[in-house]
Amino acid sequence: MSENFDSALTYSSYLAVDELLKLQKPLSEGPEHDEMLFIIIHQTYELWFKQLIHEFSQAQKALESGDTHYALSILGRIRTIMKVCVAQVDILETMTPLQFNAFRGYLASSSGFQSAQFRKVEALLGRRDNKMAGHLPPEIQAEIKAITTQNSIWDSFLEYLKVRGYQLPADVINRDKSIAYQSNQEVQDVLLAVHQKDPEAALVSERLVDIDEGIQEWRYRHVKMVERTIGHKQGTGGSSGVQYLASTLFNPVFKDLWEIRSRF
Repeated sequence: MSENFDSALTYSSYLAVDELLKLQKPLSEGPEHDEMLFIIIHQTYELWFKQLIHEFSQAQKALESGDTHYALSILGRIRTIMKVCVAQVDILETMTPLQFNAFRGYLASSSGFQSAQFRKVEALLGRRDNKMAGHLPPEIQAEIKAITTQNSIWDSFLEYLKVRGYQLPADVINRDKSIAYQSNQEVQDVLLAVHQKDPEAALVSERLVDIDEGIQEWRYRHVKMVERTIGHKQGTGGSSGVQYLASTLFNPVFKDLWEIRSRF
């Protein structure tokens, strides 16, 4: 079997390095030294969000097909990406409040609250509400709505358990997927049985706990970084800043997996 190689392909052309390095365009006069860091960190987050969307989609396929080992691999990668996202906050926190304030006014109405990709990540994780995308362009709203009508990663995990022969409540499996999942005692009973009798499936469930914990850690670090930088000022784009971000803390994604901890 012959393979075709492009002899003109280089590291730079394959990765579109020239185009990539032209995407950082500070708006401040000078420009202010720290604006470049701010742009690169947030562009990097968007790249990681793109990868998370890519990985969650593949994890769902692996779970729904019952492929334990591949699912563990992909979920482990997602967990590691989340650790990188948390670590990037350390870099951003090297910027002092005065340094940020030197260019903050140039951000105008732009805000991280407008990250369409993060909303897609939340939708894949199971968030279902009308507030999550109402401020985004109509075409983005349509894309997010499409995600919210399909299985979340939790639904895919429940399908995985079905493939392994576990009996799950019909009203959970067959529910309208555009409605947020609610903690379920019968599902928790199944999860206990998984941990007690099925080491492979238990590993998969613990990978989900790892991811959940990683997301909560990222939210916490994000809140403290914002508070450290702007205190309790209103956020750019008109958001309530720290107040809104703090409201997202300590809300686990996979609640059933946390609820069973006290029953072991």
